[in-house]
Amino acid sequence: MSRDHVQSAERPAVGAEAPFLELLARGASADAYEQPVLLARAEGRSAERVAALEQAKQLALRVRSEMEGRRRREAELSALFETAHDLAGLRDLDAVLQAIVQRARSLLGTDVAYLSLNDPARGDTYMRVTEGSVAARFQQLRLGMGEGLGGLVAQTARPYVTDDYFKDDRFQHTQTIDTGVRDEGLVAILGVPLMIGPHVIGVLFAADRRARVFEREQIALLGSFAALAAAAIDTANLLTETRSALDRLGRANEIVQDRSAVIERASDVHDRLAELVLRGGGVHDVAAAVSEVLDGTVEFAEAGTTPDPALEASRAEGHAVRSGDDWVAAVTAGGELLGALVLRGQPGLDPVDQRTLERAAMVTSLLLLARRSAAEAEQRVRGELLDDLLDSRDRDPRLLRDRAARLHADLDATHVVLAARLDGTAADADQEAAARRRLWSAASHLAGTRRGLAAARDGGTVLLLPLDPGDTATDLARRTAAHLGTAVHDAVTVGASPPVENLAARPDVVAAAYAEAQRSLEALRLLGRAGDGAATEDFGFLGLLLAGDRDISGFVERTIGQVVAYDERRGTDLLRTVDAYFACGMSPARTKDELHVHVNTVAQRLERVGRLLGDDWQSPARALEIQLALRLHRLSSAAQH
Repeated sequence: MSRDHVQSAERPAVGAEAPFLELLARGASADAYEQPVLLARAEGRSAERVAALEQAKQLALRVRSEMEGRRRREAELSALFETAHDLAGLRDLDAVLQAIVQRARSLLGTDVAYLSLNDPARGDTYMRVTEGSVAARFQQLRLGMGEGLGGLVAQTARPYVTDDYFKDDRFQHTQTIDTGVRDEGLVAILGVPLMIGPHVIGVLFAADRRARVFEREQIALLGSFAALAAAAIDTANLLTETRSALDRLGRANEIVQDRSAVIERASDVHDRLAELVLRGGGVHDVAAAVSEVLDGTVEFAEAGTTPDPALEASRAEGHAVRSGDDWVAAVTAGGELLGALVLRGQPGLDPVDQRTLERAAMVTSLLLLARRSAAEAEQRVRGELLDDLLDSRDRDPRLLRDRAARLHADLDATHVVLAARLDGTAADADQEAAARRRLWSAASHLAGTRRGLAAARDGGTVLLLPLDPGDTATDLARRTAAHLGTAVHDAVTVGASPPVENLAARPDVVAAAYAEAQRSLEALRLLGRAGDGAATEDFGFLGLLLAGDRDISGFVERTIGQVVAYDERRGTDLLRTVDAYFACGMSPARTKDELHVHVNTVAQRLERVGRLLGDDWQSPARALEIQLALRLHRLSSAAQH
C-alpha cells in the first residue's frame, strides 16, 4: 500500500471531525466526546460514518490530552517562576515557605501539604509550615531522626511515596507519628528531601486523605519546589550572618567615635543641666538634654515600669546600673523612689557617660520635689472631680469637660476605672492611715502624669485612667498594681472595669464601672492574688461564679457568639461540628464517623471555625472555655424550647 493510502486510512472522513472540533473549542469533558458517536448509531448512520466518527473521536481525545498536559505544565512553570521571583526578593522567610507549600498543594491537588526542618541542637525534626491541616497534634509533631516516611527520606536523600501509609512497612512506624497522621486522616503521602549541597535539612510533603497514586511528573514537581525552599532557607541564613557582621562592625565604629568626644560631652551636659534648673525646666527637658549629649535615647520612667532588679540595685548603690542593652539610674528623694532615667540601647557606656546619667537623675529628683507641693493641690482638685463623677453630681456635660480640661484630662476619651487597695497588715490605726495616704499620693501622682483622675474611697483608692490604643484593661491594671506597689513598698491589688466612653454625657457609667472594678478586686483577693491586677474579662467562666450578677449570656456571646451567628446566617452546622470534635478527643477522623460526613467536610468546617474564633481556639485554656460555653448554650437553648 502506498504512503498516500496509509495517510488516507488514518484520517477520518470529511465532516466527521466537526463536532469534535466544537467540543475542543469549548473545553468539554472527556465523556462528552462519546455523544456524536452514540447519536450517529441511534440515527442509524452507515457503518463507514460511525467508524469515521470513532476515528475522529480518538484523534480529538489525543489532542485534548496534549492540550491538558501543556496547560498543566504551563501552570507548573508559572508557579515555579513566581516562587523563584519571591525568593529573589526575599524579605520574610516564613512568607516564602508558606507560598511554596500553598502552591505545591494547589498544583498537586492534595488535601494537605507541609514542610519539616531538622533541628541539629535537639537531634530531631519539627513541623515548620503546614497548609490544609486541621489537627492540632499533627501541626505540633516533633519526630526523631529515622522515624516515619520523613525519616526514610532524610536518611536516603531520595523521594518516597506511599499509597497507604498505615499498610506500608518500608519505614519505621512510631505511636507519636501514627497518632498525628491518624488525627489528620492522611492516607497517601509523598515526601521529597530539602537539600543544601549534600546535606538534608528537611522534607517537603504532599498528602491526601484518600488512597492515591502520585505520578512521576508530580514527584518531580514537588522536588522542584523543595529545591526552591532549600534555597530560600540557605539565602535567609546567609542574610542573617551578613546582618550580624554588619551590626558588629557598626557598633565597633560607634564606640571609637564616642571615645573621642567623651570629655566634651561631660562639659556640655553640666552646662545644659545648670541652664535647665535656672529657667525652670521639666523632667522630660532633662531627658531630652541628656539624650543629645549621650547620642542616645534617654527616657524618664515612672516607678514600676522599669525592670525591678536593675532599679532596686541602682537605688541601693546610688549609681546607674546596666540592664541588658540599657542603663537605669534611680531617681530618689529621702529614700522614696520617684522613678528612673533609662538610657536605651547603649550597652557600652563608659564611666564618664555613666556619671553624666547619674547627675541627670539627681537633677530630676530636685525638679520633682520642687513641683510636688503644686501637684498636691492639683491632686485634691482631681479627686473632687472624680468624686462628683462617682456620685453622679454636676451632670452638665459642658461644665464637666471644662473642669477636666483645666486638669489636662479628656472625658471624651476611652477610660478604665480601677479600684486599688493595700493588702498589707498595719500594726495600728495610725500606720494604716499613713499607708492609705501614701497610696492616695502615689495614685494621684500617677493620675496626674497619665492625664487621669484619682480619689480616696471605701478604704482604698479609685483611679480613672485613659486607655491607650492597642492597650487592654488587664494590662493597665497590672501596670498600675506594680507601679503603686513599688511606690508605697507594699502589695497593692488593683481591679479594673471594662473600658467606658462618653463620661461627660453619661457620668452614671463611672459609678457602674467602679462597681465592676470592685468585683474584680474582690475576685483577686478571694483567689489569693494579692498585689496583682486584673479586669473583669480575665476571669472568664470563673467570673460568673465570683460575680454578684452572673452574666451567662454575655459569657456565651464572648466565647462562641461568632460561630452561633455564622450558623444562623448561613444555615451551617459549625456549632454541632465543634461539639462533636471535642467529644471525639479532637480527632477529625473520629468526628467524621460521629457526624456521618466525609473527613474533608470536617476539615473544612474546622478551618472555618479557626477563622471565626482565632488560631489558638484549640489551646487548652481556650478549649476549656469553649466547651463550657457550648454546654451553657445547649442548656439555654433547651430551656427556650
